[in-house]
Amino acid sequence: MKRLEKAQKIAGILGELYPNPPVPLDHSNPFTLLVAVLLSAQTTDARVNLVTPALFKGSDTAKKMCRLSEKQILEYIRTCGLAPRKAKAIYQLCRILVNEHGGEVPADFESLEALPGVGHKTASVVMAQAFGVPAFPVDTHIHRLATRWGLTNGKSVEKTEEDLKKVFPEEKWNDLHLQIIFFGREFCPALRHDLATCQICSWAATAKRIREEARKNGK
Repeated sequence: MKRLEKAQKIAGILGELYPNPPVPLDHSNPFTLLVAVLLSAQTTDARVNLVTPALFKGSDTAKKMCRLSEKQILEYIRTCGLAPRKAKAIYQLCRILVNEHGGEVPADFESLEALPGVGHKTASVVMAQAFGVPAFPVDTHIHRLATRWGLTNGKSVEKTEEDLKKVFPEEKWNDLHLQIIFFGREFCPALRHDLATCQICSWAATAKRIREEARKNGK
């Protein structure tokens, strides 16, 4: 099966399973989404959603969060991975947003990626989910599944993003990146997964990939 044909079938299955995929990180505006996505690096979404209510209470804009010191931000997010580094990044980016962007989150990739702690994946999530701009953020779930399904060679997340944008229509990118994440969490884990019985892997994965996964899982 060719990649484009395979992608169309995958998009159909995911669309039926998750017709209106929600953003898994709780937020109320572009700023809180930006901070939540930044916090989610090497931390589960569930953990981020536990710490952000207290952090965002009274500090749901860059201007308001500028009232907090770096140390105070750290106290709110201490249970997140890489907390000291993230607290420093949030402290700095709030000041940049206020001083250079009028306190607003910029709606362009270049400005977002120039902010402390904000890489291409974080910028892509914000552009897609806060501003509705077509983007295909690639996290570990998407990179892993796209490789399993033979939609990319898995050499890098950059190559995966490029390959996925080629086989999926642009108007579906924003939903698909969430749908793939949800499918990976619910049906397609990294370890001890039987590809032969998976509703997508069973026909999308190559025979070589199925054998490799079976050996990895000791089967």
